[in-house]
Amino acid sequence: MNLKPYGDTALLLDCKSLDEAQRWFAALHDEAEVVLGARSVLLRGDPAALRSLVGRTSPASSTGSAAGQEVEIRVVYDGADLDEVARLTGLTPVEVVEAHTGTPWTVAFGGFAPGFSYLAGGDPRLQVPRRDSPRHRVPAGSVGLAGEFSGVYPRESPGGWQLIGRTELAMWDTSREPPALLTTGATVRFVVA
Repeated sequence: MNLKPYGDTALLLDCKSLDEAQRWFAALHDEAEVVLGARSVLLRGDPAALRSLVGRTSPASSTGSAAGQEVEIRVVYDGADLDEVARLTGLTPVEVVEAHTGTPWTVAFGGFAPGFSYLAGGDPRLQVPRRDSPRHRVPAGSVGLAGEFSGVYPRESPGGWQLIGRTELAMWDTSREPPALLTTGATVRFVVA
């Protein structure tokens, strides 16, 4: 882990892996204002106090503030890229669905848009590249894959992930507390709708 200044009121923990970043986040989230990234943790506050905090803290053995929470997401697997994902992985479309639903995913971190969560830890056979050409319009509820991650688009937006299905479940709802359905550390299980 490498600790770097990040402006006048923040530090960035630059980690070697998602797992290391998640463990630092779990250890620090009750002690400081922190934001988890793919391989980093941003800490906001007085840099001297933050350096001291990091110096007396060890990465946690668990990786999330919502560990133990489980969310089931019902998916209709009819995505525009399902056949392409099958081709890229050497699986059949049915096997892609079985792999996506057969392994629990963990909410690694949020980003891209309010309510969008990067889900990690699924079946490693589903690691596929982003599309060569992003779409201008991806409908809300689209379930996609990119690299080691899966995710659900919380609203209509441009996007370059490989789309394998869709859900009616709202990922972001300002009338809900918290508005984001998925929080860091939660387990997500995809099921066939």
